[in-house]
Amino acid sequence: MEPPAGPGPGPVELEVTAENVESALYQLYFDPDMEHKNVAQKWLTQAQSSAQAWRFCWVLLGPDKIPEVQFFGASTLHVKISRHWGDLLSVQHDDLRMQLLSHILHFSSGPKMVLTRLCVALASMALNLIPQAWSQPVADMVKAFQPQKPDSEDGAKACQDPHSHCMTLLELLTVLPEEFQSCRLAQARRAQLRDALTGEWSVVCTVLRQLLQSQDSSDQVKEKVLRCLSSWVGLDVPLGGSHELVQDCFSTLSNPALFGTAVETIVDSISQPDCQRYVNALLSLMPLVLGLYEQLKAAAQDGDMETSHGICRIAVALGETHSRVLLEQLDHWQEYLALVNMILFCTGMPGHFPVNETTSSLTLTFWYTLQDDILSFDEEKQAVYLQVYRPVYFQLVDVLLRKSHYPCQEEYTSWSSDDKEQFRIYRVDISDTLMYVYEMLGAELLSNLYDRLGRQLMDPQLSAVWQETEALLFGFQSIAETIDVNYSDVIPGLIGLIPRINISNVMLADTVMYTIGSLAEWLSDHPVMLGGILTM
Repeated sequence: MEPPAGPGPGPVELEVTAENVESALYQLYFDPDMEHKNVAQKWLTQAQSSAQAWRFCWVLLGPDKIPEVQFFGASTLHVKISRHWGDLLSVQHDDLRMQLLSHILHFSSGPKMVLTRLCVALASMALNLIPQAWSQPVADMVKAFQPQKPDSEDGAKACQDPHSHCMTLLELLTVLPEEFQSCRLAQARRAQLRDALTGEWSVVCTVLRQLLQSQDSSDQVKEKVLRCLSSWVGLDVPLGGSHELVQDCFSTLSNPALFGTAVETIVDSISQPDCQRYVNALLSLMPLVLGLYEQLKAAAQDGDMETSHGICRIAVALGETHSRVLLEQLDHWQEYLALVNMILFCTGMPGHFPVNETTSSLTLTFWYTLQDDILSFDEEKQAVYLQVYRPVYFQLVDVLLRKSHYPCQEEYTSWSSDDKEQFRIYRVDISDTLMYVYEMLGAELLSNLYDRLGRQLMDPQLSAVWQETEALLFGFQSIAETIDVNYSDVIPGLIGLIPRINISNVMLADTVMYTIGSLAEWLSDHPVMLGGILTM
């Protein structure tokens, strides 16, 4: 198709007509001169704000227009509805809605960018009319888009392609809460709209469950269902009324094509703090999360970083966001302990961060949260929880020290500077976690580290593995840097062990020096112990 004659370099004085708008669009998209493009862009922006835009937008949506022109027509319609709604009389609203629905049906098979903008325009219209002039927009949209059931009042026609029809309905349902989140509203109006939309969540939930469970639904439809759920979760829809839909989402995790989207949706759904009001719903999700453990272990063994990362995110979202409320469910303490151990497995994910795995770092804040919640209980309750979870935290220390190990010299040399920097930051995070864990484990932690270091250095076979020696010193240093260990009875023994270390590389030498530095105050009070260290 031949493009219309361009308006030239200065269309600012042109009359706002559909023909001139189309010419300016061709200039914007196809004129190689940047000055001409900028002039066209400025004029088109002004044209969108004009009263004539209500008319020319429909012309630009004609079937004979190129997608770029149609997209501008749809975008203009959204601009007019969202920013110039007051231009219309109330008697014009029904006609506008009929036209919009008709065009949405026409574009249901594409182009996608035009369809999406038209759906956003209808969503914006709904937000302007809720609740007085359009009390149930979601129910009406679902009714209007029932396959093979035209609703003549809304101007909708039966769709010949059920798949496109279904995708169009899901697009509408997805953009409605997104448009609500993005538009500027007074606080009272926002609260009113939120209540109206969440009041229709049951309609949306029913549609999404039917599509997710249907054997006829393609992967494309199911992915759109998952994205739609994420969109509505942003409105804080209650988990109590949708936990069955969230449960259905777990079935899509076995489909590689849907895995990433399913993870995002599940994490979004269970990360809402308001979910804590629905304890039974949370408990119903626990077996499903624990049921992913075998898939997690298989992914870790196969080096499948995407799968292990995704499952870890789900486990941490449930365990961290709802730590306290799940701890309080005493009848289900074994299930929560199993979830904690699943997260511990994620912390100890095989491989070196960030080269072989990127999962373990996701879990560190969980251990802070769990410890804070346990120590916030009264003494009697705290004693019970500590009996269960102190052994887990000792295992955590072992895992963190192992994860802090440097790779062999040859492998470390092959790492990029960015990988080395990420590993350095990761070790700082581990150091902070060890320091925090000391509050729960106390002096027994230092004794444990000292005993292990002693066994390590006394056994020639063990001491040959310098990474383990370095990690144990790293653990001591992490605690000693921030906590007063001057009265610890293991410090003299530690000072006595340090001269036994065979310093074979720079990394170990650095950690030895930092450890001595962290004990400087103790050494100044006990100068007799300096002799052995100074000869190193």
